[in-house]
This record gives sequence, structure tokens and C-alpha cells, in this order.
Amino acid sequence: MARFIVEADGGSRGNPGPAAYGAVVRDGETGQVLAERAEFIGTATNNVAEYRGLIAGLTAVRELDPDATVEARLDSKLVVEQLSGRWKVKHPSMRPLALQAREVLPPDRVTYEWVPREKNKHADRLANEALDAAARGEQWSASTSTAELDTSVDEAEVGPPPANALVGWDTDLGAPTTMLLLRHGETVHTAEKRFSGAGGQDPALTPEGERQAQAAAERLARLGAVDVVVSSPMRRARQTADLAAAALGLDVREHDGVRECAFGEWEGLTFAEVRERWPDELSRWLADPTVAPPGGESFDAVRRRVQVARDKLLARYAGRTVLVVTHVTPTKMLVRDVLDAPLSAIYRMELSPASVTEIHWYARGHASLRRFSDDAHLR
Repeated sequence: MARFIVEADGGSRGNPGPAAYGAVVRDGETGQVLAERAEFIGTATNNVAEYRGLIAGLTAVRELDPDATVEARLDSKLVVEQLSGRWKVKHPSMRPLALQAREVLPPDRVTYEWVPREKNKHADRLANEALDAAARGEQWSASTSTAELDTSVDEAEVGPPPANALVGWDTDLGAPTTMLLLRHGETVHTAEKRFSGAGGQDPALTPEGERQAQAAAERLARLGAVDVVVSSPMRRARQTADLAAAALGLDVREHDGVRECAFGEWEGLTFAEVRERWPDELSRWLADPTVAPPGGESFDAVRRRVQVARDKLLARYAGRTVLVVTHVTPTKMLVRDVLDAPLSAIYRMELSPASVTEIHWYARGHASLRRFSDDAHLR
């Protein structure tokens, strides 16, 4: 069962006055930040803002893993004591908030701990950022930019970044979480080398694509040891995942974070067609990963989205083997991440349809690339 830490805070400038909350969800083992939430809530008291921050943090945990256990840390003694059952909830405005907090997750899976304010700096910073933005007349919320989540962790709380290690030789790293990244089988767009992202026609597998996916499924079944099958919700990925899951005797769980990049107005077009119609835009896109196709998604945005998805999967399935059925761009982003390579490295990777890439992630922050675009089962 996964274990998370929620750090929550809230503040009011005037009490009552302009108020906001901040909440952070961390992996209970590594301290890695998995989610941030913050919001300006208008005029309210400190206590209301504190409760709202806790509710937002617990809701974020439920989205990550509804079966997890949680240690909630707040610098509000009132909220901690009330939800721990040692103090009564007397104020009428607090009762519905306390009830809501208890209903987000089963009460027996949440414990509460008071911490001094200096140990709750991350959540406090988020709340103050929301308050400062409101004072400037700006709409701001950390929940609207979770793909841009800052996954840094305060060194004072969980120690410095891990030193280099020879993964595979260093026995102190512990057991890894194994991620098998399976690209979907061929579609008509694959064969014709057309842009095929998250916002286009969502083509199905061709008969050859089905054969490729079945061959990959049979190989994975022979290897065994897969615990979970996770799939992009796109049709070609889901068809591939269904074949693999059937061979493995498992169910498929969809995860939107591993969908393909959205190519906007370029969807369904060949590279030559895009070059003819959008020569300047294509040149900028190839030169800068932060540039998005017209109406589409930049590679940098995909990188942030995939990192959040990766962190959620590692937190939920720690120490297990997860088959992730996905696409070219998310796989490249994860490979780039494990190698600590520049984002431009994605332009130099090529993935075969229905190929397997294997990454081992270790709890202390280390990782290793075991294989890349392995399509031996298709030969």
C-alpha cells in the first residue's frame, strides 16, 4: 500500500481577509513531490484556509491512489486536534469543513501531525504565492499548472540529491520499480509517416499493427513478471494494451498522462506537407522544444506532463513491474530523463512500432536504461 505525506497550510491577511491555501503531496518513502495545490479563496479566516488546504491535499492523494495511507502535517494545532478527535469542532463554520476533510479518504487511513511553521515552508510558500497573485489582480492556482509541477525537494527535509552510483553493481540501491514501455503497433499514419498525436483522428491498428501487438504480447507473456498494465487512452495504444493484458491475464488501467503529444493543425499530415504549408513554424519547432505546433503541444509541455505521470506511477506501484503502453514522444521523454540528457536528445531517438523499452527506477533517485526499442519479437 502506498504511503503519502500531505503538507498543508492556509493564511488570511486580516483574519478574516484575503485568504488562500497551499498543499503539497510527497512520496512517503522518498520525499519526492508528487502534486501541488494552491488557490485564492476570497475573504475567509485563517482556520477556514487551513482546512481548505488540507482538503485539497487529501483530494490530490485520492487522485493519485485512493487506497493509500496518509500522514497529514499542518502547523495549525486547531485542525490537527479537531480531526484527531481530541478537540470538539465548536464553530459552525468549521463543522462542514471538518466533515468534508474526513470524507475525502477513510479516516482510518489518515493520521495528523502538528509541525512548526518553519517545517511547513513549501505549503506556506504556495499559499502566499496565491495571495500575492490575487493582490495583483491575477488569477492563479497551482492546480491549473500541475503539468509544470516543481518536483524539487528541500534538502533540509530529505537530504541532498543522490551521488552517482553504478546501477547494477551497487547493492545498496534496493529493488527497483521496473517500467516496460511498449509502443503501440502500426496504424495507417505510422506506415505513411504522418503526424499522429492526441488531437487527431485517433486511428486504429492496421492488420499488421495487430500482428505486431500480438507478437509483443506473446513475448511479454513468456517473460512474465508483469504486475500491472497501464495504457494511454488513445485507441491504438488501448488496442495494443488489451492484447498484452489478455496474454498476461491482467486488466488495463488507463492513464491520460502517457498519451501522445498533440500536434494541432499538423495532425494527419506528412512532414513534407507541413514543411510546405508552415515552413517557418516547422523550423522553429525543430529548433526549440518549447515551441508548439499551431494549436498543439510543445515537447517541453509533454516532458512536464510525462514526469508527473511517471511520479504517480512510481508512487503507486513502487517495487513492481509496470507495463506502460504508450507512444513515441512519452517514451523518448522518459529515456531522456533517465539518461539526464538534454531535451534535444529526443530528436536523435527512433522507436519501432510495438517495440519495448525498459527502465529501472530506484527509490533513492537512481535509474538505469536496460533496453531501448527492442523489437526482436517482430523479426
